[in-house]
Amino acid sequence: MSNADPKPLMSERFRGYLPVVVDVETGGFNAKTDALLEIAVVTIGMDEQGLVFLEDRESAHVIPFKGANIEKSAIDFIGINPFHPLRIASAEEDILTAIFKTVRKAMKRYGCTRAILVGHNAAFDLNFLNAAIERTGIKRNPFHPFSCFDTATLAGLAYGQTVLARACDVAKIPFDKEEAHSARYDTDRTAELFCSIVNRWKEMGGWTD
Repeated sequence: MSNADPKPLMSERFRGYLPVVVDVETGGFNAKTDALLEIAVVTIGMDEQGLVFLEDRESAHVIPFKGANIEKSAIDFIGINPFHPLRIASAEEDILTAIFKTVRKAMKRYGCTRAILVGHNAAFDLNFLNAAIERTGIKRNPFHPFSCFDTATLAGLAYGQTVLARACDVAKIPFDKEEAHSARYDTDRTAELFCSIVNRWKEMGGWTD
């Protein structure tokens, strides 16, 4: 196969899956009962040499769903006031519709049949994403419902670190702790970490087209 077209490269690299990095900020740890407050995604692209990079971005503040639980300790930790009068937020259904549209466009661009969530401690983000999908009844979910790539595990293998900030430090990715716990910032750093690991593996000869 020629390296001239990144479409088949991406579609074959992850068995037809398109990696999409997701981070959520929430009002607690229970995906069924606690509010989704922020969500951000970054789609992963691939060049003609088979190296991956950050591509499309979507991020939004989320209006807590009716009856959502919000733990004070959680919002104190992430520094979000979900009821601030100047906070610009949208409903879960509107946000997911926009995100899924972006993801499906990227899937088409690279010839992938499904998206797979990439996250740092990915099960947490996937659980909240799936809960929001169930609440809204939104159709045509592009993400695999239970499979995911966890950068905490990958970074533990590649860099000997599982904490995002420490893994980024070893990978020489700038990380500002003052900006952390924003979904948009954490998603970008997680995406850079994922790309660093995947590209390093390729450069070491671990994957060829």
